[in-house]
Amino acid sequence: MYVCICQAVTENEVHACIAAGAKTARQVRDITGAGKDCATCVRKICAILNRPTELAVTA
Repeated sequence: MYVCICQAVTENEVHACIAAGAKTARQVRDITGAGKDCATCVRKICAILNRPTELAVTA
């Protein structure tokens, strides 16, 4: 599923970014580009970042 339509960033890409060490929406943006255009997806990214680790890894 797409998290960021503008940059075509998927939820799996966001999870991979988090697994690689991203801790903030800004870090996810810097790596994937998600949130740099209209920023509508920033809430989705924050929600993914705030999920318990067990859920984020298995999603």
